[in-house]
Amino acid sequence: MDPVVILILVAAIVVVFLVASTVRIVPQARRYNIERFGRYRRTLQPGLNVVVPVADRINTKLDVREQVYSSDPRPVITEDNLVVNIDTVLYYQITDPRAAAYEVADYLHAIDQLTVTTLRNVIGSMDLEETLTSREEINSRLRAVLDDATGKWGIRVNRVEIKAIDPPHTIKEAMEKQMRAERDKRAAILHAEGERQAKILTAEGTKQKDILEAQGTQQAMILRADGEAKAVELVFQAVHRNNADPKVLAYKYLETLPHLASSDNNTFWVIPGELTEAVRTVTRAFGDQPTAGPPTAAQPEEAATADADDTADASRVPGLDAGSVVSLDAAAAADEAEKQAAAAVSDAKAEAAAAMSPQVPGRGQTSGD
Repeated sequence: MDPVVILILVAAIVVVFLVASTVRIVPQARRYNIERFGRYRRTLQPGLNVVVPVADRINTKLDVREQVYSSDPRPVITEDNLVVNIDTVLYYQITDPRAAAYEVADYLHAIDQLTVTTLRNVIGSMDLEETLTSREEINSRLRAVLDDATGKWGIRVNRVEIKAIDPPHTIKEAMEKQMRAERDKRAAILHAEGERQAKILTAEGTKQKDILEAQGTQQAMILRADGEAKAVELVFQAVHRNNADPKVLAYKYLETLPHLASSDNNTFWVIPGELTEAVRTVTRAFGDQPTAGPPTAAQPEEAATADADDTADASRVPGLDAGSVVSLDAAAAADEAEKQAAAAVSDAKAEAAAAMSPQVPGRGQTSGD
């Protein structure tokens, strides 16, 4: 082969090698640290970059995206001398590729050790209960210490989270028993509170029911009393408006007497003391009235005899004479009133004798019998 051709081929290979060594393409979210003759020169940014062949070389390739690092469980002693295993999750990001490559030999190992040390200092000042319930406080204190320490390494700690806190097995059993007892306690309290509310509501309902029933009874009694009062008032007004005389009142009195013994439960009947007076009044009104002429001499004697016999029984009062002639002032109602009065007196006497004879014989008789 011609030596000229060989030289051309060698020159072409050298040129291709030099061009390939000169051009560096950096992907997005990557950073390359360049050293020239062993000394840091610069950091290549994403895109096409030109370096000096042979003199420049890439020392480290770093990813500047946010990274997640999960540590292994580490034993930590609490303030009450209990050993718990705690593992953490760390979210960090490289902000200065040069410092991350040259300020610390292994930034992940350094961050892990710093996290364990800080965690032991924080947990050592807390007891187990506070440790389990103060995760936010622990995370904040860890992040503050790590962010301050890793700033000079070109790393920013965004978040630190405690992934798990594992107390000893005996402590877990005791905690489970405590939680079970606490749940049973809350359940018993809720059940008792429910029963209390139910009893209170039932008592309130019964109270309202009794109040409403009492109010209803009260209103009914008031309305009934008002009705009776109005009825009595109407009767009273009617009596006074019609100017009823003693004859009508005595007749109404005798008309009411049969109702006293109308009940089947009455075993004995007391005749009122005003019975003879009422009978005598009716008798005077309808039985002893004179004719249209002037009074005779016999009439005052009969009146005197009737006045003297105030204690006589109703059976000795003479009956009404249906054929007698009444005066002109009672002509309108004499006939009808006479018949009804006679029937009322007869019924009252018969019922009184029938009701009183088996219980108290002679109770209604007077000395005249």
